[in-house]
Order: sequence, then C-alpha cells, then structure tokens
Amino acid sequence: MTDFAALLGVDAGEAAMTLRLLSPETLPAWIAAHGEAARTAAAVGGFAAKPGEIALVPEGAGWEALVGTGSEALDPWSLAAAATRLPAGRYRLAAPVAEMALHGWLMAQHHFDRYRQPPAAREPRILLTSMPAAIATAVEMAEATALVRDLIDTPANDMGPAELADAVTAEAGRWHATVTVTTGEALLEAGFPAVHAVGRAASRAPRLIDMRWGNPADPLLTLVGKGVVFDSGGLNIKGSTGMALMKKDMGGAAHALALARLVMQARLPVRLRLIIPAVENAVSGNAFRPGDVLATRAGLSVEIGNTDAEGRLILADALTLACEEAPALLIDFATLTGAARTALGPDLPALFTNDDTLAAGYADAAAATADPLWRLPLWAGYRHMLDSGIANLNNAPETGFAGAITAALFLERFVTPGTCWAHFDVYGWSPVSRPGRPKGAAAGALQASWHLLRQRFPAQ
Repeated sequence: MTDFAALLGVDAGEAAMTLRLLSPETLPAWIAAHGEAARTAAAVGGFAAKPGEIALVPEGAGWEALVGTGSEALDPWSLAAAATRLPAGRYRLAAPVAEMALHGWLMAQHHFDRYRQPPAAREPRILLTSMPAAIATAVEMAEATALVRDLIDTPANDMGPAELADAVTAEAGRWHATVTVTTGEALLEAGFPAVHAVGRAASRAPRLIDMRWGNPADPLLTLVGKGVVFDSGGLNIKGSTGMALMKKDMGGAAHALALARLVMQARLPVRLRLIIPAVENAVSGNAFRPGDVLATRAGLSVEIGNTDAEGRLILADALTLACEEAPALLIDFATLTGAARTALGPDLPALFTNDDTLAAGYADAAAATADPLWRLPLWAGYRHMLDSGIANLNNAPETGFAGAITAALFLERFVTPGTCWAHFDVYGWSPVSRPGRPKGAAAGALQASWHLLRQRFPAQ
C-alpha cells in the first residue's frame, strides 16, 4: 500500500519549489506581471494553462512550476499531472487550493505493483500545505480509493471468493469488527439459495460475507456490494471482448468495503453492517441454466432469462437479508449493467433511489466533492418487463430496453417498502489513462457517498 501520509506535509517554510495553478482566464494576468525570461519559458513550453499542462519558469533566484487547471473551480485532479510529471522533491502551493485537489496529488503517486518484480523505484513528490487539518482527511480518502483500485485490479486467479472474504476480514480486524462467512452448501441451510445457485458451478465455493461493527444503540447503516469475482456469463457465455474485464465484476464489493472502512476509521455514530455475496459465475455440468426457476431468500421465484444477469440474483438474497433488520439507510454498489455504461459512460455512476430526499443529498454531495453521479428513475411503468409466465420474476427482460432501469427495478422487489435505499450501478474501470487515473480500476461515487454519510450521521 502506498504511504500516502508521507506525500503531504505541513508547510513550515522549508526549501521547496513553488507550484502556481493557472487557468486560461488567469494566465494573461500572470504574463503581464512577469518578466521576459519567465514569459519566454512558458511560451517555449507551449503553456496555455490547459488541464494537465506543466511548465518550469525562472522565478527570482530559482524556479517555479506552472500548473494548468482549466476553468473548473472544483477539480480533484488539478494537481495530479504535476505529481506525475514533476521531478521528485518538495513543493508548496503559491495560493490555497480546494482541499479535494490533494486527492489528485496522492492518487497520481499510487501504483498497482503487485505483479511487477521488483516494483519500479519511484521517488516521492511531497506537497507542503498550509491546510494541516486537510491532510488526514485526504490520506484517509486516498487509502480507501486505493483499496478499491487494488482489489479490482487483482486478477481473478488471486481474487476469488475466499480472497474477497479475507480482504473483508483484514479490514474488520483493523477496526474491531466481526465477520461471519457462510460457504458452499451451508448457503442453502442458511437461506441464500440464489447465491448458491449462481456460484455452485465454480471450483471455488460461493460465500455470503457478513461484517458488523459499532454501537447497537446507533442507527443501522447497511452496505451491500456485488462480489462476482469473475463473470464468464455462465451458460449464456460472454464473447472474448465482454469477458476480458470481468475480474472487475466484484467492483461493487470493493466500493462497499472501502466505504465501510471510512465509516469505521472515522468512528461514525452508526451501527454498520456490510454484506457481500461472493461468487464466480462459471460453466460446468451443474451450472444454472436459461429457463431454470430459482428460489430466493425472499420467497420470490425467478425464471432465468439469461445466466449473464447473475449479479441481480445474488444481490436479491443480500438485499433481503439487509432489510430483515430494517436499516436506517441501505446502499448497494454493483457493476451491474452494460446499459448504464451505454447511457452514462464510464465516469458517471447511475444512482437509483426510492427516496427523493436521499437523491437530493447525493446531488449536493456529488457537487461538493466533484465526484459525479447521475440519477436514473425507478420507472414503475417498466415493471411489467420483469414479468414471467411461470414465476414471480424474470431476471432478464426480452425487450432489451432500459436495461439499467429494469435491473434496478428487479432489485427493488427485494427491498422492503419504506426502506431508505440507494443503488449504484458503477463501472469500476477507467478505459483510458489520465493524470491520477491510470487505465484500470477506478472508484465512482465513493467520495460523494462518504460526504453524504458524514452529513446524515454527524460525529457526536
């Protein structure tokens, strides 16, 4: 794990190169106020203050680094290019920036090196800040984001249901939480038939991971994460392109665990429960089939229209379990549908919720943290698409329309009416490299969710 705390420090006046953030709007004033040598150095470097641009210019007896930020007032990635491209050493800001910019500085220096032997040697870029109170907050969010990325980036041969359970157990041990893991055939005895059906074909047994933490007198916050460690599509097998990124299909579990970590680390006044159904959707002689009718913990029967719509099946059991204790707030994360990505692309998680006040809170949190999301409707008029001729529900409508919405409506059937619930359909992946966000695993709606929880359950 990256030592994020070593990358930020309180500015006590020690020697450091100055970082000056400029936008296209503020660049002319800087040019007018500086001498020919500085202007020439910026011009030769083609510096136009666009996001990601860097230029070193003479300043007094030394040098100053110009950093382009674009025109966005709130940009958590405004320092990421500088942390990536500037030489190792110490830097200080010429003027205060939004606290969220520290996140980009830290994440730009995080690298998934598990399979690089030996890992590449990297010297740190250390940022000195006059905002000491922001350091701990920035480090904690960077650690949580790195947890999401590292879990998702780990390939399925090293991230099976057992390893996912181990990751939860490791976090639980840090914060004195308790974990119960129900495995294999015991899932049937414990009342998780859908989790068992989806995971039974794999050589690695399915699991239901259940972590608890906090004061029993506090309101119950329950987080649920989809933990499909690899999705072949089952008997409705995916093509090679569709299967290539399916190590990331446990991204919902990674998000839920990271958010749980933030809750426990801050000792938020809640009673926390984390539920992760962990399975591999594999192909073998006992794989569940198209046309099968599966039982669920809720007692609803589900006709299988497509075995590649497996995530909603395991979440059905998990959400039913979650609602049995009537949580004050229920949030689930899942890499659930390609339809959400078609509609919103890789950077915008789709939010579904049955509570308009919660939706407004999430909109405010997204704006405050520059962590974007977009609400899609739980459109009741599409519920008929889930109808089955022989069961209570079909897991995959034949129409192909509104795939993200119908998946959310399927999950809603397993949420007790009156429960305050949010469902995130996340992608968990960055298809291109950008400063601070390399191609690979990505976190979405994590910062917004953490901001919302702190507003909803303020520290005592």
